[in-house]
Amino acid sequence: MTHYVKAWILALGLILTPAAASAQDAQPEAAATEEVAEATDAAASPSGLDPALYVPMKPTPGVGMPVQGGIDFQPQVSATGKQAKWINNAILLPIITVISLFVLALLFWVMIRYRRGANPEPSKTTHNTFIEIVWTVIPVLILLVIAVPSISLLAKQFEPAPEDALTVKITGYQWYWGYSYPDNGDFEIISNMLPEDEAKARGEPFQLAVDNRMVIPVGKPIKMLVTGADVIHSFALPAAWFKLDAVPGRINEKVMQIDEVGVYYGQCSELCGARHGFMPITVEVLPEDKFNDWVRANGGTVSGDETETDDGGEEAAETAEVAAAETTDGAAADAAAAAN
Repeated sequence: MTHYVKAWILALGLILTPAAASAQDAQPEAAATEEVAEATDAAASPSGLDPALYVPMKPTPGVGMPVQGGIDFQPQVSATGKQAKWINNAILLPIITVISLFVLALLFWVMIRYRRGANPEPSKTTHNTFIEIVWTVIPVLILLVIAVPSISLLAKQFEPAPEDALTVKITGYQWYWGYSYPDNGDFEIISNMLPEDEAKARGEPFQLAVDNRMVIPVGKPIKMLVTGADVIHSFALPAAWFKLDAVPGRINEKVMQIDEVGVYYGQCSELCGARHGFMPITVEVLPEDKFNDWVRANGGTVSGDETETDDGGEEAAETAEVAAAETTDGAAADAAAAAN
């Protein structure tokens, strides 16, 4: 009897061993398949959104970002930025250069002409009416030349937003940014700096690349509502000549309009704590249709979609009413026929 029991146990062991081995082999294969699928999804859509609707744009080297050895402002992509850069290059720099060279030449002339060897007895002159008038009038004229375009630029930067402007609320946190879109369903995007390996994999500059970008349409005024959640931050985008403080308990407003499609980088420009240097800003500017796709990919709403939905709802309601009326008429006819 004992031999029979041992034989049965041995037979069952031989039968179950291949199944267990197959199951163990299948687990790594399944895990490997899942990892490959995840890697494929990540490669297809780095942003985590539907790649059929949105794929992050590649930045253009040297545009919208600092460059090695750069001494000038970044290429400007907004009207105010272009005007400000023109004022700097066409008015301020020439005036600064001329004044600096004049003062340097005057200094050398005084050092040589009025040295002790050439003037054993120094002059006792104390007043010169002509020179005093000149050094008063000329600086006033220089300040007027600078003031007229500068005041015009300041006024232009703080003009109120037009009625068709897109509203974006920007909130500074320690130490990341949040972007809300009240006009598109009020969804919020949280933006954090990417690790170095992920930034390089995406072809973006480290410490400027983020996981989720602020996306806006090209050529459209954006009403920027900027505030802070904890301490004072500052939203700065050099290529658009835009900078506005994010103050807790206060909403600062300013209009930004970028007229060229592309990716533009900035940083928090107000000391806000230990990781102040790790609060990058990435703004992606897209054509209107692609911006709408990005909004849909994030679960937001587009004005045209709402109209189509309303029209579809009205048509469906009308169809349902017609069907109900036809059903009622048919039922009445059937009842009359049954009575006859």
